[in-house]
Amino acid sequence: MDPQERVTSMTTPQGVHLVGSINLPDVETTMRSAAEILGRRVRRIPDGEVGERFHWIAWQPNRLDSTDGLERVGEPGYLVGGVLDVRPLRIADGIDALELKLPNLGYADEARSSWAVFKRLRDEGVIAAGTRFQVSLPTPTAVVGAFIVPEDRARFEPLYRDALFAELDRILDVIPHDDLAIQWDCAVEFGYIENAGYDKRDNAGFLPWFDDVWSGVIARAVEQAARVPDDVEVGFHLCYGDVGERHYVEPEDTGNLAAFAQRLLDASHRGISWIHLPVPIERDDDAYFEPLERLAVPEHTELYLGLVHREDGAEGAERRIATAQRHVDRFGVATECGIGRAPADATLPLLRIHAAVAQPWPAL
Repeated sequence: MDPQERVTSMTTPQGVHLVGSINLPDVETTMRSAAEILGRRVRRIPDGEVGERFHWIAWQPNRLDSTDGLERVGEPGYLVGGVLDVRPLRIADGIDALELKLPNLGYADEARSSWAVFKRLRDEGVIAAGTRFQVSLPTPTAVVGAFIVPEDRARFEPLYRDALFAELDRILDVIPHDDLAIQWDCAVEFGYIENAGYDKRDNAGFLPWFDDVWSGVIARAVEQAARVPDDVEVGFHLCYGDVGERHYVEPEDTGNLAAFAQRLLDASHRGISWIHLPVPIERDDDAYFEPLERLAVPEHTELYLGLVHREDGAEGAERRIATAQRHVDRFGVATECGIGRAPADATLPLLRIHAAVAQPWPAL
């Protein structure tokens, strides 16, 4: 279809999604800033993933390092953020994987602490009534694929999955369900998907331990959605990585993103509250967005396009919005990944860019 022939409402995008990480000094500053600048444009507010969570999953190897029967591979070297040792781990020789006892992964503890701040600010009227507290969790595939040696991934995945689901259960026990939203971060999955079409697979980091890439990643996503009760919102952040504010692979277009989203929506036995996907800064062309025409998003699912970039501000976002509107009738805006690694002095201006290009949701 000629994009110029597509009839669209051309209305301002509605709603803003905050992916997770936000480069502000603490939880309260993060929540206050998001609430004050974005107001009713956000239906959910995360805690910014402050502290050791600053580099997404890079804090997990340090947690797993205390497990008897796991050992580091390689010599100590560069520490991310000066404290996070991201060397991979392996199951020690002679150890049965079923004997491993994983430690507290930390996600529930962080959520419990941040929830107390969120609730206080909402009770004080700083955060609008009806806004949910968002907890972003990595998929087990992400941590296992990034930090466990290839030959041990199949054995280790069930252990980490169960440990992470136990963290989720502790979160569900503490936070009222109608106040909570869970986001699953899918990034390593797209490394597997993009690598699946190549005969030369010399990047072990992007080699899955399951036979069929697509069925494997979708089955896991459906399981992750199903672990969240129906009275808790669940969403998915689809990602191509964020190392130094760059993707590990630049998507050719939204084809694989749309395919993942559609397969998940079709296979999930529960509703998906939102799906977020990235838009690289240079992609204001119709070819990038065209595959989204084939994505059937239910009315109860919000679609967020990560087309806000600090480098070109509202003008760049509006240019990408205009192109997207020729292919998608209904969407909100976001950055393409978390903004935790963006320069600190860019954080508040980035939030203001969101506010400038999106309209708020109606008051409850």
